[in-house]
Amino acid sequence: MLTEERREAILRMVERRGTITVKDVAAELGVSAVTVRQDVRDLAGRGLVVRVHGGAMSPAAADQAVAPGTTGVAGTTRTTTARAEARRESVLGLVVPPGDYYYPEIIRGVQDAARAHGVRIVLAVSGETTADNQEQARRLVAAGADGLLLMPRAGLEPAEEWPAGLDVPVVLVDRRAGARAGRLEQVASDHAHGAGLAVRHLAGLGHGRIALVARAESPNTPLIREGYAAACADLGLPTGPEYSVGPIEGSTSAEWFEELVGAVEAGDVRAALVHNDLDAVTLVGLLQARGLRVPEDLAVVTYDDEVAELSDVPLTAVAPPKRAVGAWAVDLMRRRLTEPEAPLAELLLRPELRVRASSGGPVGERPAP
Repeated sequence: MLTEERREAILRMVERRGTITVKDVAAELGVSAVTVRQDVRDLAGRGLVVRVHGGAMSPAAADQAVAPGTTGVAGTTRTTTARAEARRESVLGLVVPPGDYYYPEIIRGVQDAARAHGVRIVLAVSGETTADNQEQARRLVAAGADGLLLMPRAGLEPAEEWPAGLDVPVVLVDRRAGARAGRLEQVASDHAHGAGLAVRHLAGLGHGRIALVARAESPNTPLIREGYAAACADLGLPTGPEYSVGPIEGSTSAEWFEELVGAVEAGDVRAALVHNDLDAVTLVGLLQARGLRVPEDLAVVTYDDEVAELSDVPLTAVAPPKRAVGAWAVDLMRRRLTEPEAPLAELLLRPELRVRASSGGPVGERPAP
């Protein structure tokens, strides 16, 4: 059935029955609920039907709908049409991880784009388990969300199976499901590309060996490691050494970096890519406490650029386009809601390198100790 034929069929159903539900029409026509919602949206935009939660009404039926508790000027109960529902703003559910300094910029990008397009965002914090997230998603949809932007905790990235049963489009935000994505769409920073920028910058300054210092628990670490290794291979550089930084119970920041600081003292490591900013700032302080200098003894590029410029030695940083990721997620969802049959998309946005003092100049031009 062609699009206009399907919409004509839906219009006839509405005229005949007065009220329809998206679920029933989708079953009768053998199409997805997302497709029916867009058909209803289009018909409502032409004034042919009135959108209501979960379906549509004919204009005549809407004019007869009474909203309890609303009164006219004289205090008598008046008829309030469901036409206001037709004009309602789109509602998107947004699921975000708890308490990490990395994600507020992405959320601000979502907010900015939503505000610009008259979209309402309903926020939920990611649960501890996949089952928790499934229940959150069901609640958001039941409350009227037209689509979901999912940025769950690391390790809980959904495969297609459970979001597919929600009957609303889903966009993963700064998460990648890979081959399991199915009909899920995705917007993320290209962290592998960003790591490659750091390696190429340090190699261009004359460093022939670049260490990687990475957060063990970060969902971005595997991608950063991938880009680091690919750039090293492309430039003919050895990989490693790699130092893992993580919340080992009872250990301190100084203990995490002890091996690396020792390697810098010995002259074995002269350049490093550090993920993330807070760890890089900590490392600079530890080096200075041992009489070592940045960038003279260790050239540093950090990954994130949240607080890199505030370091005692301003840090050269790879900056993922976090705010743009949030804005593109909203735009991709709006496109899906207005064009449900459009090709599925997976967007990777490239980070940029912001050069500051911590990476120094070419190795041969450094001042003598």
